[in-house]
Amino acid sequence: MLEEDQEIPPRSLELRQASAPLGGAFFWLSAFYIVYCTRPEDWIPGLSYLPLAKITGVFALLALLTSIGRTQRKFRDLPRESFYLLAMVGVLFLSALLSPVWKAGALNNTLDFAKVWVVWVLTFMLVTDFARLRRVIYIQTASVAVISVVSIVLGRNQARLEGVLGGIYSNPNDLALAIVLTLPFALAFLLSTKRMLARSCWTGALLIMGLALFRTASRAGFVDLVISGMVCVWYFGVKGRRLFLIVASGLAVIILLVVAGGPLLDRMAATGGNVNTQEEARAYGSYEERKYLIGKAMEGIGRYPILGVGVRNFQTYSGVWRDVHVTYLQIAVEGGIPSLILYLLFLARAFSNLKKLRRRRDLDAPTSLFVGALHSSMIGFVVGASFGPVAYQFFPYFAVAYTSVLLAMVQEGTPISGSSSSGRHWLSRYERTTVSKRNSHDTVHVSGGSG
Repeated sequence: MLEEDQEIPPRSLELRQASAPLGGAFFWLSAFYIVYCTRPEDWIPGLSYLPLAKITGVFALLALLTSIGRTQRKFRDLPRESFYLLAMVGVLFLSALLSPVWKAGALNNTLDFAKVWVVWVLTFMLVTDFARLRRVIYIQTASVAVISVVSIVLGRNQARLEGVLGGIYSNPNDLALAIVLTLPFALAFLLSTKRMLARSCWTGALLIMGLALFRTASRAGFVDLVISGMVCVWYFGVKGRRLFLIVASGLAVIILLVVAGGPLLDRMAATGGNVNTQEEARAYGSYEERKYLIGKAMEGIGRYPILGVGVRNFQTYSGVWRDVHVTYLQIAVEGGIPSLILYLLFLARAFSNLKKLRRRRDLDAPTSLFVGALHSSMIGFVVGASFGPVAYQFFPYFAVAYTSVLLAMVQEGTPISGSSSSGRHWLSRYERTTVSKRNSHDTVHVSGGSG
């Protein structure tokens, strides 16, 4: 970031002016993130009668449409992953129209899911600087922390947090996955702040989310936590040379296991056929049911390989009104193999974006933290997706959007975090050349960059 008494390069000034009309649209996009991530209609009386997600989404879209022509990014700048997602939504619509199970239901569910593409595009078009990126990630992270508190309070008399809230948090496995995907962001916020109050709040949020995760007694969530946690420890502890973080993470997991890990350990034991209690019997029954559903999904893919049975129609097709607990099979059986291919290509682009970012040597410390957090979250998801039906949950699509936005900012030369203290920022090749020429005339001074 340039100092206050320095002249702003024309290109940077142009980018700032271009992003100004998007303030209203970004407000409504932020409101959508809050509504989707906190689901206030599920735990605040009276809000269930208001379609908050639709209201905020529509206003954000309208605000963006009225800003067309004045935006920094154009629709032609959309990255390849956005088109993979759009094509996948298109295939799902075709699948719904030709569904052999229930056309109306599949069409309604596909319409509901299709909002993710609109939100994805809005995020890419509106999040044009690191401050906005931090804000949307902050909204997601703080929202999941709040949901963890609400779930623990409302489910305090239950053996596990099952059905405490509705929607995307009704299933304990979905709640556990949402927490695991968000934990790396909370850790990045903790490590990127120097204020003691903020550190205390983020430490508390991490512990609360960890407690809620163990209270779900989700076996898939625990496996996901181990994988994602190992990546976090590697990025933040080993590479970041924060050895205290390795010790603290291990102690936190042990303490949470002792305090709230009883039901989880019982369910883990039941997987091997060790059934001594009612909860272990339920866990073993769930294990057997999942094996049956995997077989049924494979059968459905074999019968309807091109377009599948339609979004959310596998519950009916299965005969037991349950989803297959493997996201990749869920996509394939409900949308067909083409949908699965597009889905995998979409996820692969996130890792491609992160690979390009990790190769750079000009990232400042805060930005590197969030690159590591995004990588940990994405690895956590691709692993966790093997154990849960989360194909239509928006969190992983948000994460992919974050990687696309961050890479776009680097390529555009947008000033990035940490610049105010270190004086480092990224510039496009054009700007670096221009600034270098102006340096000789003492018009612009850039410290820690190319000067």
